[in-house]
Amino acid sequence: MDGTATIEELVRGSLDRCVKCTICETACPVAAVTPLFPGPKYAGPQLERFRTGGPSPDRSLDLCSGCGICTHVCPHGVKVAEINALARAAMKAQRGVPLRDRIVARPATSARLARPVAPLANALLAAGWFRALLERSLGIHRRAPLPPFAGRSFQAWVRRRRPRALPRAVVYFHGCSTNHFEPRLGRMTLEVLEHNGLHVAVPPQGCCGLPLQSNGLLGAARRYVRGLAARLAPYARRGYPIVATSTSCALMLKREAMEILGLEDDPDLRAVSERLYDVCEFLLLLHERGELRTDLRPVELTLPYHAPCQQRGHGIGKPALELLSLVPGLRVVESDVECCGIAGTYGVKREKYDVAMAVGEPLFRLIRDAGADAAACDSETCRWQIAHATGVPTLHPIEILHRAYGLAPPA
Repeated sequence: MDGTATIEELVRGSLDRCVKCTICETACPVAAVTPLFPGPKYAGPQLERFRTGGPSPDRSLDLCSGCGICTHVCPHGVKVAEINALARAAMKAQRGVPLRDRIVARPATSARLARPVAPLANALLAAGWFRALLERSLGIHRRAPLPPFAGRSFQAWVRRRRPRALPRAVVYFHGCSTNHFEPRLGRMTLEVLEHNGLHVAVPPQGCCGLPLQSNGLLGAARRYVRGLAARLAPYARRGYPIVATSTSCALMLKREAMEILGLEDDPDLRAVSERLYDVCEFLLLLHERGELRTDLRPVELTLPYHAPCQQRGHGIGKPALELLSLVPGLRVVESDVECCGIAGTYGVKREKYDVAMAVGEPLFRLIRDAGADAAACDSETCRWQIAHATGVPTLHPIEILHRAYGLAPPA
């Protein structure tokens, strides 16, 4: 099924349930900070009736960040965010996808090219003149949060490590960010899972296709996600749980690739989606079964915690918040803020950077006012955005559990 057929199904299945209640409009973080975006109802269900299979006549649709809050809050089950995503892709297909968007949609490619010269590449990313050049030439904002490249990938570290023989097994889906930018998080995730008696298999894996999808490159996104699902499906069919540390990449495999890319009939993707867990969701399930180790040491820290937008799409509540409550001495401050603004690659773009920063300002203010030494968030791009805007180191909840278990920090 192609993207056109998918959007027709979405329109038939949910468009006419829109009663124009405007709940999605009031919840939209982008519409709240800029008059240039008319809101998800107008840009989505309302304008969809006039597109007649073609792209949107209104370029304001491109200001939608794809956070998914509109779909989450709709009381009638209208797939607002999904309709908008497909209409935005159709618009880009007709008008062309800029080179900038094609580059930021392939973070793994950029990282592989930069890895042999990572110190030089990172020095350039930190240089004001180079960032100004990137902004003028490609349209990547000079102050946008761009993570440093890792000198060695997580997969390279795994290949040189002897896995521990433990009675139960899980599969780790690490995603591009852990592999190329945050291998330290991958190492800590393995150690936390092994501490709880789990052998961790880390098969070779590629990108889930989410950045491609978000930038309108649906054909390439389908190829990427099919390739990834084919690598993970043999483990899923053997009954192994698959755990992920990237909230958005996990949601791509759980739901978005089926709904937006039209891959609901792909048997590999279906098998993977049924066995896939957010890592905190999985650890909380262990705790509820009495199988999670609770030999947690005190961590004397005030920790603002932000649940990312994409977590709502999982329908799992806030498992990290419940896990962190088990750590003695930890004072967690829940943000209750809708969005940090970054939305993957959205906030790095020159024309959207200020919108993204305005969307996230309530969250940034809360973290600054807390006077905290660290913050926590499950999503990698959200962590980079929060750290960029506040100057506060922002951790994955697994990093806090790793410290509480008394495990040695990675070198």
